[in-house]
Amino acid sequence: MSTQAVPLSVKSGTVVAPKTAPAKASPTKAAAKMHRRSRSGCFTCRLRRKKCDEGKNQCKACKHLGLKCEYKRPMWWSNNEQRKQQKETIKNIIKRTKLSEKTSQIGTSCAETPPGLSHSLPTSATYSEATARTRAPSIESQHSPDYDFNQPLPHDYYEYHPHIVSPPYDNNAHYQSFGSTPYEVDIKTERQMFVNDIPTRRDSTISTFSTYQPPPPQATLPSFPEDDWINEDIYNTGDMFSGEEGLDFDFFDFSHGNPQASQQALIQVDDCDRPLLDHFIDNVLRLIFPILEVNQHGSARSEVILPALESNRCYLHCCLSVSAIHLKSTRGLHGEQIDNDILRHRCATITELCGALNNDSNHLQILEATLGMIFFQCSVGRPSDALPDVPWHAHFEAATSLVRKLELPHAMVHDNGARTHPPFNMTLASWIDILGATMLGRSPQFADTYREKNQSGSTSGLCELMGCEDSMMYLISEIACLDALKSANGINDMQLCQLIGSLGKSLDTTEAPPESLIWPYSSTGAIRPRQLSRNMTAIFRLAARIYLCSLVPHASKDDPTMQGLVERFTGSLQLIPHGPDGFDRSIVWPLLIAGSQSTSRSIFRQALTGRMASLGEHAEFGSFGRMVRLLQEVWCQTDEADRAGSGQNVHWRDVMQQKGWDFLLI
Repeated sequence: MSTQAVPLSVKSGTVVAPKTAPAKASPTKAAAKMHRRSRSGCFTCRLRRKKCDEGKNQCKACKHLGLKCEYKRPMWWSNNEQRKQQKETIKNIIKRTKLSEKTSQIGTSCAETPPGLSHSLPTSATYSEATARTRAPSIESQHSPDYDFNQPLPHDYYEYHPHIVSPPYDNNAHYQSFGSTPYEVDIKTERQMFVNDIPTRRDSTISTFSTYQPPPPQATLPSFPEDDWINEDIYNTGDMFSGEEGLDFDFFDFSHGNPQASQQALIQVDDCDRPLLDHFIDNVLRLIFPILEVNQHGSARSEVILPALESNRCYLHCCLSVSAIHLKSTRGLHGEQIDNDILRHRCATITELCGALNNDSNHLQILEATLGMIFFQCSVGRPSDALPDVPWHAHFEAATSLVRKLELPHAMVHDNGARTHPPFNMTLASWIDILGATMLGRSPQFADTYREKNQSGSTSGLCELMGCEDSMMYLISEIACLDALKSANGINDMQLCQLIGSLGKSLDTTEAPPESLIWPYSSTGAIRPRQLSRNMTAIFRLAARIYLCSLVPHASKDDPTMQGLVERFTGSLQLIPHGPDGFDRSIVWPLLIAGSQSTSRSIFRQALTGRMASLGEHAEFGSFGRMVRLLQEVWCQTDEADRAGSGQNVHWRDVMQQKGWDFLLI
């Protein structure tokens, strides 16, 4: 290959370049070379130190790389640490964008026919005579005239080359359905640059082309009889990965259809709220339903939260408020801006809720937003948060009214034998109702429904959503009713003891064999959802026993029976995974009940301290952090009473009332 070069002159055998007078740069060109830095570019390009074309709505660089183009001053701009985090986030987005582009290009090229071998091959005419004569024939080169491509392989070629499949691919009957044998071709391309017939530069490249075409995305590979053992031993028994029978991955009756692929792009928010939405999806969403995520991976995100964010403005404001609370507590943000974001979206949620209630419309959307206002708060925030808010039980009164209007309890009881997919919103409302009633010392709003469900032996989805078996939660509902009856002085001590004994026997019938409680992870490191549920049910059962025993007249935490239950509870905690990826935040209520009856000598306090240390900073947030703060205050007053010799029992509800705390510890 020849390249046209600048004409050269020859003097006495010496190559001399033509002389050109240096041109003086005009003032106009010199000014054009100077770069004037713009101060009105988007903050994303300014953070990347890239030139911004300042395009309307979105500059070209951000649009091409899939970045968020921000012309308004974002929250992260004024904080160096947040700038670093934002820069890392932008780098990751760019990497994903580039990777997806490469993947799409590879997929497109593979789906088409193999490229033709149209590259020009070097020939002897390409080079000068002297150069061509210096090339020796090589048997390894495809351009060598002495290489015979048709010569047969040695008869023992496969014997001495065990890495080659034997027998050959095209002779195996299993692969006949794939058509002709795929092959690869290596093409070597050499380029030589000449200046006045003198070689100056030489380049050599090798390209590989393959005729292999992957099957279409929906194509199925042929199954071979001898491979059936794979399906039987792994997918039928499930022992290798989960150790259990298959789970029902379509258990709940979700109120939304299947979401589209790019949910975040469909959620309409103002530019100033986009960081809050991104933070909620990336950091908060995974904290809300950890047990549901284990049982039905991805369903909380794709079938509950993201569709509601897209279609329910009230729900969206609720999530943005929760996101701002989490952002404030985890990153230590202080100031009017973050507090205004929390209150602005909190007020917008309540305003839209009140408007919809007054119009008596969109009951299902109002219900899911109201439940979100109650339950999502359990995953975020610190105990010391003091911004004004509506108490959770006031929200739940509205939710109770909506549940009755939608006739969800009647539907659950009426369809005991037929319904296989309980309404998701009713299941979540039931969880809040049962455990929330114990926080207030009242009977659950739908206690009659749970009683009927317990008698019929049907499910409400509580186990799949939160990890504790439905029958155990129904019994906790009965204990809460007994607690409310005792608080109202509506029963004498003899009747109380009889009912306590009856409920104790009911708890005995749910007791699991000790050998069934084992570590919930398999030998391969995979979580076993049903084993985790059995372990968590055992924790809730022991907490229910402690709760029931505390209702005995003149009960004391120093009683040997009570301390024996607390020790058993502490031992069972070892079967619940701990740490940031564990499930301590799913057993807040049992920890509260057992911890309130522990003494200064109890091993429970040491165990809780260890689990707090493994959680790290996560132990300070949400219901877990509030539960720890409440127990510390209870222990302080209890230990002080013990030192004074009074032996007075301090109830955790009394401490909450003294401190003005209105926690929902579930």
